[in-house]
Amino acid sequence: MKAWQTILIVAILVTVVVIAGTVAYYDFFAKKRLRISTTTSLYDTGLLDEVKKQYEATHNVDIQIISAGTGIALQQAQAGDADIVLVHSPAQEQTFLTNGYGVARKIVAYNYFTIVGPASDPAGISGKNATEALKSILAYGRTRTSAVWVSRGDNSGTFSKEQSLWASAGDNQTVISGESWYATTGSGMANTLNVADQKNSYTLADVGTYLSQQNTLSLKSIVNGGKSLLNVYSVMAVNPAKVGNVSFNDAVDFIKWLVSDTGQQVISSFGVADYSQSLFYGAVQPLKEGTPQPDVSWIQSYAFFNGTECPLQYRGDHPELYP
Repeated sequence: MKAWQTILIVAILVTVVVIAGTVAYYDFFAKKRLRISTTTSLYDTGLLDEVKKQYEATHNVDIQIISAGTGIALQQAQAGDADIVLVHSPAQEQTFLTNGYGVARKIVAYNYFTIVGPASDPAGISGKNATEALKSILAYGRTRTSAVWVSRGDNSGTFSKEQSLWASAGDNQTVISGESWYATTGSGMANTLNVADQKNSYTLADVGTYLSQQNTLSLKSIVNGGKSLLNVYSVMAVNPAKVGNVSFNDAVDFIKWLVSDTGQQVISSFGVADYSQSLFYGAVQPLKEGTPQPDVSWIQSYAFFNGTECPLQYRGDHPELYP
């Protein structure tokens, strides 16, 4: 064999080894991308930043968070722009599942909504339940020409809850939204709270976002608690059989971590140091143990589908998530 042929063969072998080594290096060491499409309340409170920090510290994953209302978050997942959704609107979640986009739904957290408003409470809602409070706000609003109620109006889980509350009060949100006392922001929870504060108006907020913003607001939490104000958060992996280019295995790994004791502790302890109370409660252990009540029965009634958090046909090949 001539010298130049030997040199050529050696050069080719070296090139192959370098390429193979580079590929192996990136497969082993390079961080994987995990895209989470989520509601603004989980993002605005800072909880997902803490989840991201804790998860990335022990996993070779780069988490990318896309924050929007629940409706938009689900649309982004359907378009292939997310691997996981973390949302809080059971009706929309069920549609997402039944249309084949979601797999392995797990209920991971809960808290409550609150009706906040001016400390003077001009509509007189203090001491009333949510339904009676909205009736009072509507009656007071119709005596005014300026904004009395500020709505997100953005197809979010919070807006979906608001619509159901107006229906329970005997009113059609679509109709009353055209009246002068009813204002709409079309944006996230933090901004909606700021607008309501500027207008000295009432609004519906999740407790977590309100507490995380309260030091910058004059609004007070006036109506709290009760089944009608329950707020439940669920996680779902995007179905790779329906949507291409998703990191399904990494998504399932994240879900397993989120429902683990470690993940649940991150959720339940978040906010205690700054607000002397949790902004969210982990839901996994309560659902296993059936306590505290009536919270658990309310979660099951509000956020279960056919008696379970995820019907069998939507669980995928991951029975370990459903002991």
